[in-house]
Amino acid sequence: MPDFLTAEDVETLPKAKVRAHPEMRTDVVVIGAGPTGLACAIEAQKVGLRVIVLDKGCLANSLFHYPANMLFFTTPELLEIGEIPFTTANQKPTREEALEYYRKVAEHYHLDIRQYEWVKTVMGEDGKFSITATDRAGRPHDYITRKVIVSTGYYDLANELGLPGEDLPKVSHYYGEPHPYYDSDVLVIGGKNSAAIAALDLWRHGARVTLVHRESQLHHHVKYWIKPDLENRIKNNEIVAYFNSAVQEIGVDHVVINTPRGPVRLKNDFVLALIGYHPDYDFLRSMGIELSAEQHRPVCDPVSLESNVPGIYVAGVIVAGSRTNEIFIENGRFHGKQIADDLKRKLRPQS
Repeated sequence: MPDFLTAEDVETLPKAKVRAHPEMRTDVVVIGAGPTGLACAIEAQKVGLRVIVLDKGCLANSLFHYPANMLFFTTPELLEIGEIPFTTANQKPTREEALEYYRKVAEHYHLDIRQYEWVKTVMGEDGKFSITATDRAGRPHDYITRKVIVSTGYYDLANELGLPGEDLPKVSHYYGEPHPYYDSDVLVIGGKNSAAIAALDLWRHGARVTLVHRESQLHHHVKYWIKPDLENRIKNNEIVAYFNSAVQEIGVDHVVINTPRGPVRLKNDFVLALIGYHPDYDFLRSMGIELSAEQHRPVCDPVSLESNVPGIYVAGVIVAGSRTNEIFIENGRFHGKQIADDLKRKLRPQS
C-alpha cells in the first residue's frame, strides 16, 4: 500500500482497508461530525477534494446526547443533507431516526470520519495547516491539511450558574430521560424549550417539579404546542413555578430561591440547570479567529464563510456566536455548499 492514497485508490479499495490506512494528509479537515460538519465534508468531496472529519465524540455527538425520547420540532426534509431523502412515517422525526439517517448518509458518501479524536491545536498557514488531535487513550494524531472547516457546534459547553453547590453530583446541565427522577423533588432552571420539555416530561413520569425562571413568563421561543401545556400544569399547581426569580444556593438536600417575596428554601433531590449552551470561544481564538465584542460572532466573509484567518472556515451554529437560536440544522446545513463553492475556486484536487 502506498504512503499516500489518491482519490482513485480510495474508490477502488475495500472499505476495511481504507479505514486501516492511517492517512494523515488531506485537502480539507472538518472539525466536528454533526449534521453541518457532515454536509461540509460531502460538498467538499463533491468538488473533488479529499476530506477527513474529526470529532471528539461520536458521529452526530450532540444529537446523541439529546433527550432519549426527543422529537424534532421540524419536519424531516429540513434535516436532509447531501440530497439524501430522510424518510419517516412521522410528521416530526425522532432522535433515534435522525441518528440512523446521519449514519446512513455517512456510509453512502464513504466519509472518512475519525471519531473520538479531540482536536487540540490548529497551527500553520493557508495551504499547510498542522492539526494535532488526541484519542481516548491520550495518544496524539497529527494531520496536515490545506484547508480547515470548523463546525464544532455548542452543545458540549453548558452555561453555568456560578452558584455555590453547582458542582454537586445532583446538578446537571443536561436532561436525558425521566425515570431516574421518579418520586423525587426536581428543580428545573430555565424558561425556554429544553426546560419546558423537561419539566413536563418529569411531571408526567412521577417527579415533583419546580420551575424557576428569571423572567416574568416563559420565553416566547417555547413552541406553541408546549407552552400552553406547561402553563396549564402551573395553573393547576401540578408544577410549581417561580417567575422573576433566581436560585441563590444549592445544598445537598435543599435549594434557596430568591423570589419577589423574598428567599424561599425548598427540599430538593435534583437540579437541572437548563439555561443554554455556548460555542467554544477559546478554541476559536486559539486559531487566531477574531470574535465580535458583544455576540462573539467569528469574523468571516458572509458568502464564503472564510474567517479572518485565511484558509480556516466556520460553519453551523458557531457562525452566530452567542445567538445560538439563529442557526439550526435547517439553515446550517447549507453552509457546506457555500464553503465548497469557495474551495472549488481556490483549490485544485491534488493527484
